Amino acid sequence: MICTLKRPPAGRLSGATSLVGVTEQQPRQQPQQFERGTDGPKVIVVGLDGSDSSLRAAAYAGGLARRQNALLAIVYVQPVMPAGAAFGVPVGDATGEIAEELVAEIRSAAERVKGIWDVRWEFHTVRGDPYSGLVTAADELKADAVVVGASESAGHRIVGSVAVRLVKAGRWPVTVVP
Repeated sequence: MICTLKRPPAGRLSGATSLVGVTEQQPRQQPQQFERGTDGPKVIVVGLDGSDSSLRAAAYAGGLARRQNALLAIVYVQPVMPAGAAFGVPVGDATGEIAEELVAEIRSAAERVKGIWDVRWEFHTVRGDPYSGLVTAADELKADAVVVGASESAGHRIVGSVAVRLVKAGRWPVTVVP
């Protein structure tokens, strides 16, 4: 906003100013360019693996998605365990069952709040390590924000947690829920 001060009308003291003499001039509008995420997130990706912190992250992301009227993209990254597969363990079946259990829990929770809170959500599964899986999902879904639970593993203090690696990637705002 640009303000200009008008001179007082004739007959007033020359040094006097008046608030009545202040007018507003609107700044010139520049052509708007597309900028992702300027009106709040439209797609929020949350990583879910069944841990307590990931469930809290999903709850937080669900509330954010509801308030922003955004799509909540829940992503479960199925771990690749080549050692287990080498010994004939049906790893794919085990991680698939976990994904199905997570979807059942999410549907149950969505039904409990139906009519009270409406959240648009999708469930996605990808294979790989958690960091790469979340990056792939966030890129493909054109995420405006990523929410993850804080790591519960002591080893991540040395190697670096998924959350820290996502923040360092610097591609989306990342919220880490304790």
